Amino acid sequence: MINIKQAKTIDGKVMDLAVHSEQEMTIDATGLMLFPGLIDPHVHFRVPGLEHKEDWCTGARAAIAGGYTTVFDMPNTIPPAVTAERLYQKKQRIDAELKSAGIPLRYELYFGTDHRHFSEIHQVKNDVIGIKIFMGESTGNLVLDDEGMHAAFAIAATQNLLVAVHAEDATRIAERALQYKASTNYCDHSNIRDPEAAALAVQKAIALARWYGVRLYILHVSTSNELALIKEAKEEGLPVYAETTPHHLFLDETVYDVLHGRALVNPPLRGKHHQQALWQAIFDGVIDTIGSDHAPHLPHEKEKPYGGCPCGMPGIETTLPLLLTAAREERLSLEKILYLTYHRPREIFQLPKNDDIVLVDMQTPRTVIGASLKTKCAWSPFEGRVLTGWPKCVVVNGQYVSC
Repeated sequence: MINIKQAKTIDGKVMDLAVHSEQEMTIDATGLMLFPGLIDPHVHFRVPGLEHKEDWCTGARAAIAGGYTTVFDMPNTIPPAVTAERLYQKKQRIDAELKSAGIPLRYELYFGTDHRHFSEIHQVKNDVIGIKIFMGESTGNLVLDDEGMHAAFAIAATQNLLVAVHAEDATRIAERALQYKASTNYCDHSNIRDPEAAALAVQKAIALARWYGVRLYILHVSTSNELALIKEAKEEGLPVYAETTPHHLFLDETVYDVLHGRALVNPPLRGKHHQQALWQAIFDGVIDTIGSDHAPHLPHEKEKPYGGCPCGMPGIETTLPLLLTAAREERLSLEKILYLTYHRPREIFQLPKNDDIVLVDMQTPRTVIGASLKTKCAWSPFEGRVLTGWPKCVVVNGQYVSC
């Protein structure tokens, strides 16, 4: 049994509790705040095929350091998880790496979709958290056209599977790319993949969810355009859910001048008015969850010129400290943070309760230093920021793990 003494709850109470475990230990939690083990519904831990960027040993340590005890991993690896055989091989790899790391991290997997493997979906329906559809090109290039979208939604309906979409319109992006084909400016990434590209894709995805009666999870929402459509869908009573990310909440397109290639992400960073709309949507209940979209690339990869520089950034270790620092600044409440990072994802994805906990130091400020992070890529877009609210330890699956 793990006995925790004098932990503070978010409503100000001080309590002792015991977590069932084969370990026998007592944790003095005086001065620490108690949270449930958080859920990150959107990570890219890069196994198989891209292990030089991240693996499940380093990814698990990064997750724990960020206060997350459950993660949902995406299918766009090499090869992508689009067949039952690949999915089960991936699970075997993950289980072996977590055992090697000594961290019993909880995880779920998304299943990928492409035109050649729709028949595989029914074989894995009980082993995945949902199916992932790319409506615009991103790492892995699993883009579906309109015919493929209809097929995927139809199958999801028959198998009672949630559909998660990367909502950027491929045609719009291609047209915009022609206008900027000679550009070497990283900031033009936000012009090529503009807000209209996101809105067109969200509009299409919502229409398909309505037509087929499918639960729709819209990943990394970044624009006011998308939010207006999602709000209408929710008011209509459709089972449509919205995720946003820490980088879209805490970074905007002005950082291209500082971060250069490290600022590239899909969908791209936006202007401040879109960022403000995301914060308002959190208060209004239009945003359901925050996913880190932890998508690491190595520093030398992110230093390549525009056109050769991969998109994505790490984030799972800094998401909670960013949110807790915002709470200190009275930008949102602790209750809302728990809603976005625990209660709402557990509801949407119908996860059973567990007794995972996180103990957080809410008082000691710490500067974000990429080289000190657990992620293999060892950098952060929030380098140099002073954040307050860092996890000290977790109990996951009955096991104590220091952060």
